[in-house]
Amino acid sequence: MSERKKNRITVDIYGQQYVIVGEESASHIRHVAELVDEKMREINSKNPSLDTSKLAVLTAVNAIHDYVKLQEEYLRLEEKFNKLKGDDNA
Repeated sequence: MSERKKNRITVDIYGQQYVIVGEESASHIRHVAELVDEKMREINSKNPSLDTSKLAVLTAVNAIHDYVKLQEEYLRLEEKFNKLKGDDNA
């Protein structure tokens, strides 16, 4: 069984350098890091007194909130699709 190649990319998030290791492309890893950096800066602009740890937690909460909402929407659309597909077979 062959192992997928791991990419090791250094990114900058909120002024800190991180080495990210993953199987995704370097451009994907950089894009994700840029989105995290943007979200942290957006939240910081609204809450400038937050320390970095709290800012990171709020960024994670926001990201998971968005993920859950997308997951719910996906399930709703999948249900609608399956219902429509079922109606075609009737």
